Amino acid sequence: MRAEFKHKGWNEIKTNDSWAIFKIMGEFVTGFERMSKIGPCVSIFGSARTKPDHKYYQLAVDVAQKIVEHGYGVITGGGPGIMEAGNKGAHLGGGTSVGLNIDLPFEQHDNPYIDSDKSLDFDYFFVRKVMFVKYSQGFVVMPGGFGTLDELFEAITLIQTHKIDLFPIILVGSEFWGGLWEWVKTTMTEAGNISPKDIDLVQIVDSADEVVDILNKFDENYRLSPNF
Repeated sequence: MRAEFKHKGWNEIKTNDSWAIFKIMGEFVTGFERMSKIGPCVSIFGSARTKPDHKYYQLAVDVAQKIVEHGYGVITGGGPGIMEAGNKGAHLGGGTSVGLNIDLPFEQHDNPYIDSDKSLDFDYFFVRKVMFVKYSQGFVVMPGGFGTLDELFEAITLIQTHKIDLFPIILVGSEFWGGLWEWVKTTMTEAGNISPKDIDLVQIVDSADEVVDILNKFDENYRLSPNF
C-alpha cells in the first residue's frame, strides 16, 4: 500500500486528490509558458542507464550535435544516460538544450548540459509527456527501456488517431529496434490490429546523418523550416 494512503480514510484520500488538481494545472501552465518561447526542437529519448563509454551514448551525442547544427533545438528528459548525451551534443553544437526533468526515487538526476534557463521539473509523467509532444518537430528514439517505449508508442498512437499532426519518428539503432519492429510488422499487422500504412509512421536508421536527412526532408515536404 502506498505510504500516503496509510491511516487515512477514503474521504481524506479523495480530498487530497482534489487538491492535486491545482498542482497539475500549475505544471501545465509553467510548461506551456516556458516551452512556447523556445522554438522548434527535436525530442531525443533513450535509456537513463546508458554509460558514457557505450556506443549508443556517443551516437546520441553525434545525433544531437548534428540536429542543432541544422537549426533545431534538442529536448530530452533531462537525466543521465542517453538524455545526458542528447543535451551534451546540443551543448557542443552551440544549440538550444532543453531538459524536462521528472522527480523519481532512482535513476533520475539533472545532467550538466541543459541550458540554465531551459530546465523544467515535473512530478507527473503525463504532464511532461504533453510537453514532449506539443513542442517537438520530431522524435528521435535511441535504445531504451519501458519509459522509452512508453514515449514511442504514445506518439505513434496520437499520430495514428489524428490527435496530433504528423511528424517524424526515427528509431536509431537497427540492431536494437529491428526485432521489435519486425514483430509489429508481422504479428500486429497480420492479426489486423493495425493498418499496414501505420508501419510507415516509423523509420529505423543507424547514423546521425540519416536522422538529419529525414528531418530536413520532412520539413521540405511540408514547407517548414527551423527558425533558430
